[in-house]
Amino acid sequence: MEAVSVQYLKGVGEKRAQDLAALGITTVRDLMGYYPFRYEDIQERTLAEINDQEKVTIKGVVVAPAVLNRFGYKKSVLRFRMMQDHGVFSVSFFNQPYLKDQVVLGEELAVYGKWDAKKKALTGMKILGSGHQGDFAPIYHVSQKVKQKTLIPLIRQAFADYGDQIKENLPLALREKYRLMDKAAAMYAMHFPKDPAEHHQAKRRVVFEEFFLFQMKLQGLKIREKSVSQGLAIQYDNQRLKAFIASLPFTLTAAQQKVTNEICRDLLSPEHMQRLLQGDVGSGKTVVAAIALYATMTAGFQGALMVPTEILAQQHIESLNQLFDPLEVTTALLTGSTPAKERRVILEELANGTIDIVVGTHALIQEGVEFANLGLVITDEQHRFGVNQRKVLREKGWRPDVLFMTATPIPRTLAITAYGEMDVSIIDELPAGRIPIETRWVRPGQLDSVLDWSLSELGRGHQMYVICPLIEESEQLDVKNAVEIHDHLAAFYGDRYQVGLLHGRMKNTEKDAIMTDFKDGKTQVLVSTTVIEVGVNVPNATVMLIMDAERFGLAQLHQLRGRVGRGAEASFCILVAEPKNEMGKERMKIMTETNNGFVLSEKDLELRGPGEVFGFRQSGLPQFVAGDLVADANILEVARSEAQSVWQMKDWQLLPDYQELAAEISDPEKAFFD
Repeated sequence: MEAVSVQYLKGVGEKRAQDLAALGITTVRDLMGYYPFRYEDIQERTLAEINDQEKVTIKGVVVAPAVLNRFGYKKSVLRFRMMQDHGVFSVSFFNQPYLKDQVVLGEELAVYGKWDAKKKALTGMKILGSGHQGDFAPIYHVSQKVKQKTLIPLIRQAFADYGDQIKENLPLALREKYRLMDKAAAMYAMHFPKDPAEHHQAKRRVVFEEFFLFQMKLQGLKIREKSVSQGLAIQYDNQRLKAFIASLPFTLTAAQQKVTNEICRDLLSPEHMQRLLQGDVGSGKTVVAAIALYATMTAGFQGALMVPTEILAQQHIESLNQLFDPLEVTTALLTGSTPAKERRVILEELANGTIDIVVGTHALIQEGVEFANLGLVITDEQHRFGVNQRKVLREKGWRPDVLFMTATPIPRTLAITAYGEMDVSIIDELPAGRIPIETRWVRPGQLDSVLDWSLSELGRGHQMYVICPLIEESEQLDVKNAVEIHDHLAAFYGDRYQVGLLHGRMKNTEKDAIMTDFKDGKTQVLVSTTVIEVGVNVPNATVMLIMDAERFGLAQLHQLRGRVGRGAEASFCILVAEPKNEMGKERMKIMTETNNGFVLSEKDLELRGPGEVFGFRQSGLPQFVAGDLVADANILEVARSEAQSVWQMKDWQLLPDYQELAAEISDPEKAFFD
């Protein structure tokens, strides 16, 4: 059956249909699925049970006639008295004069409102009538043109007219396994539950269905990608690869070995690789990338590594050259700063296959960059690039394998929704011998003592980052700005230590020069905005001082902290913060308790919600109607597992019990009604 327009409902003309469309409601299905964002408990209570300022429903007998007083323009108050079990209380309704006719002396009435215990008075919100049995009132997101009192009757009418035509789309086996309500009953109970237990069961069903259908589509995409789109079978030289790994100046961690094996299996497979590699700051992702690139090179293919900044590109090429020395691997660096003459040579050698591995920035995806035989594309800090930018690099070859890397630990629930079509590898341990960074939280009044302490670290020949949230003074935000802090520290350290300044408004050439001076030890203290969040590796930097730390999320604080602790010396992260609320205090406390980025990412998700964690709203994270990625994480896991099981069944779409599910996935609107 085709989608049914809301205009088929009685009382919905063209104008009201437009007003409903502004809320995202154009069909009867939209209306039925426009769930309340909360419910008001309007179950009846006795006077003895009520707490002060509680919203309650009280049933009693009207013992004094209603008196209506008008004052001001269109303002009024309706007052009367009621009695419940010999207890008398007053009731007031503001600006609802039309209710007077419903208040009849001597008759029973149920009134919902806010209770004032001292005055023994109820400020009424609605009259429920003497026949009220007690239930939950749904509260919806509405507009100026569509009020609650308009929307609720329309939803009731939609179910009365079309509720018996709603088709069940979940297989009976699944419904029985998890004791799920039928679809039509669950949808109705989401709006009008008889009690909390029924609402709980309805929500279980609706959330599971939402997550399950999403995962079914994701798993379908993943399977279709692998089956219809052949990739490259990169038959690398296993003996040379083993020899390279054995030559490394350190032993791979168990986690590095595990993800390396996963990536190498993907390279050998003729199916197209699309894998996300997550690894905490300092976990050794670059080494894994080097192994994958070397394996690709031994098979006669080229590899490309794209990073967001020139300074990071320089760091990676230096790291790779050290790891590949003395092997016969030809590498190149291509950025926006590459001189024209050198660029021409690099482009020619990429096109004729002389260069095995190229590291670069956005310059890699510019017109004119062609590869002889591109086999592997690695994108580091992939969230910094747009989808189209990553796509352009992939299209430089014939379906090269793709590896996305990120040092931003992504909560599992976000990873399996935002990146559900990818395979995910995780490096969840740090190399042996790494000294944990000590994190301290101090108040702004303790800054002077922190600076005095910093003299001892700088005196040992170490360096320090100082991070500020803004560049210049702002009247709106009382936060320390980079320019002001730079001037203050330059005066504090005097001639003893050089203080640099780095911020986002500078040109790339300026930024690179300042970072190079810091890396080379020409400046000992670097005052910066968050542009160094993903930046150069300076093992000599042992202090990270973050001003107004409460203004950053946990993921960002952890990224900033990861700029130190890269050498053999003990390192410190000092959070200068005066949080204004409990959430801010909780973030500071968590930072001092753990260095585990995955633990922090989960906490960040709990505290701030999925839309705020590291800009996932811009990264394709779906907006679920009923499901909550934090509160319903366990349901998401079950839904994903069940979706995988269904897709593993041969020709599941042809099985009788799965017909409606297949129809739902191919055309949700047509599959909704009989």
